[in-house]
Amino acid sequence: MTSEIIESAKATQEVAKTASNAIDAGREMGKFASGFIRYPLEQLSGIIGDKLYFVRKERQVRLQKRFNELLEQQALTAPNKSIPLKNALPLLEHATIEEDDYLQDMWVRLLVNGTNESTGINIERSFIEILSQISYLEAKILETIYSLPFEEKSTHKEIIITEFLPDSASFSFVESESDLNNPSQEVMLSLANLDRIGCINLSKSFGGSEIFKTIHPTLIGKEFIAACTFKDK
Repeated sequence: MTSEIIESAKATQEVAKTASNAIDAGREMGKFASGFIRYPLEQLSGIIGDKLYFVRKERQVRLQKRFNELLEQQALTAPNKSIPLKNALPLLEHATIEEDDYLQDMWVRLLVNGTNESTGINIERSFIEILSQISYLEAKILETIYSLPFEEKSTHKEIIITEFLPDSASFSFVESESDLNNPSQEVMLSLANLDRIGCINLSKSFGGSEIFKTIHPTLIGKEFIAACTFKDK
């Protein structure tokens, strides 16, 4: 009982801290914007703060609606598995400020999977960190890569050609990478970020420079996509 009281107190402190931070953020943004918008500082801070509040409120409403819709879609009645507070708070914080519907739906699927025992999925802090750092394009790239049948191709060392990402990917059977082409500049930038956060491994030259023609999958990348995806029933 004591631990529950402590956890509740911590949660209350976090909520109060978040509210205080939101007010401070509105004030700071007002000061920043006043440098290039001719408007009284106090009113400008209020306008920005109100706008941020309503945008977040709108995303909160959508998050709850999609959660209930996807629960029903998966024939699940209600969550039956709790999330540690240290993971629940950052998850909800990021999920309620995500403006892209596709990415917010990934947050919802992660939440649905992680709060139901039948999925066998835990909401790892690393999954939250990854999802908070990727773009729509990077999410599509990961989904394309990890939709490949790795188990069937394990003898080919799971080297993946990137030329046609995000639309498609395939295992590499070529003798030399000189026969391959780079993907677009936008995709290369995305691959660099995905390599940075551990979701893929870029190939490297003997001199250590990045090669974008092929990549290698990683365990955390594969598990992250599995956690944000519903299994076929």
